Amino acid sequence: MRLRYSDEDEAFRAELLAWLETNPPPLAEEAADPPRSSADRRPWAVAWQRTLFDAGWLVPGWPPEHGGRNATATQQMIYFEEFTKRRIRRTTNPQGLSIITPSLLDHGTPEQIERYALPTLRAEVAWCLGMSEPNAGSDLASLTTRAVKDSDQFVINGQKVWTSGAQHADLCLCFVRTDPTAPKHKGISVLVVDMRSPGIEHRTISELIGPDHADFNEVFFTDVAVPAENLVGTLNDGWRLSMGSLGHERAMLWIQYAYDQQRLVEQLVEAGRSHGADDVFRDAVATAAIDAVALQALGYRGFAKFVKGQASPEHSILKLFGSESLQRACLAGAEFAGPDGLDLEGGAPDSWRPGNWMMQYLRTFGATIPGGTSEIQRNIIAERVLGLPR
Repeated sequence: MRLRYSDEDEAFRAELLAWLETNPPPLAEEAADPPRSSADRRPWAVAWQRTLFDAGWLVPGWPPEHGGRNATATQQMIYFEEFTKRRIRRTTNPQGLSIITPSLLDHGTPEQIERYALPTLRAEVAWCLGMSEPNAGSDLASLTTRAVKDSDQFVINGQKVWTSGAQHADLCLCFVRTDPTAPKHKGISVLVVDMRSPGIEHRTISELIGPDHADFNEVFFTDVAVPAENLVGTLNDGWRLSMGSLGHERAMLWIQYAYDQQRLVEQLVEAGRSHGADDVFRDAVATAAIDAVALQALGYRGFAKFVKGQASPEHSILKLFGSESLQRACLAGAEFAGPDGLDLEGGAPDSWRPGNWMMQYLRTFGATIPGGTSEIQRNIIAERVLGLPR
């Protein structure tokens, strides 16, 4: 038996592919002028995102006024399948589109949605996300960046770290402590902060893979004044909002992991065929191939439960399994390359070039961090899925 989508859903796929044929994505422009960070709005990226928005293909599950076409959950899955297979970006500011905008739509006022969410969808502004701190990485509840209410404004002091795209972002969705006397989960609030406000300093963190790929930043807040109207949700209710934000982030990762794993397997097979492979390498490739199938199966199983309104513990596992499967596959390629793999010529492993595998392996360490580190994911799975004691 071969599983397939319904005729209606396949008609949706055909419509999408026909539109992409008429409106090809700017892949050549992207290759010639890549974004410098995850908040860098290159001209081609702005034009492409606005084209998607106007045509209702930016976020198809949302209503037309928000860049969609009220697509069903299954149709949204088809959409992400096709975009991921073709490596088509919807945006160069993924945290703005897929994490912050849904949070604003869920918790923001009508005025905030009009002022911030809609311009984000139209690629008029870019965002960074102010969550992690030096002593509060995946443990968000331990954050110490403080915002004190002063008349009609909040005054922020503190530091964030690992803030993707802060050097190019226009705005920051910033999680701050507004009640230091409350239990640590209870005293957090969320503010929209203009990144050009006086008192904000960012320092880009150099990355092992080279300065052209520097996305992370430290961000320092010194007496930064933020209008009280920029409070998202209610005062001291930021923990609930954070759970939704992280949920949006984790939900968008597994499809990318699954297709990336499939591509890596294809390249590993190519490497073995063209350069010879021993039993150890063949075992590593077989493991990577099994991981790719397992990722797809686990993802679709969780998705099927979601469509039926059932709890989906699979989605708690996918982020951990996906990021670490990619790391294992890239390590297999880097080890197979041997000393030649130390020639870091850059780029993704679209063909068998030894240095590409080492570069890709180094990048996978960062992939275990977004959406909650592997250590945090294991704790979540142990407690909420397996029911183990803390």
